[in-house]
Amino acid sequence: MHPILDLGVAVRPGRTVLTVTGELDMDSSPRLTEAVDPLDLGRALTLDLSAVTFIDSCGLNALLALRQRVRRVGGTLELNGLPDQALRLLDLTGTRSLFTFCATPGG
Repeated sequence: MHPILDLGVAVRPGRTVLTVTGELDMDSSPRLTEAVDPLDLGRALTLDLSAVTFIDSCGLNALLALRQRVRRVGGTLELNGLPDQALRLLDLTGTRSLFTFCATPGG
């Protein structure tokens, strides 16, 4: 099965915005990890998830791993535009408080 996920990167002064579109699940979450690998994680990173249609536990694991990687190198991770399904998943797993949320994709 082919992952249904599109990623876009925009580098702005002091911040990188990674736009995620589609499903973030077992099949596609490795693409998120690969897309982040070349980025400078020591700066602010915003994940714009407003066009994500579904997140499963593997997608959540990818977000948690990314959060840990960013924190390890002194950067910050902000999530923007989580759909209701993703917010419910964070609430059910008790992980919502681990993330910082921003109001706009640019921070």
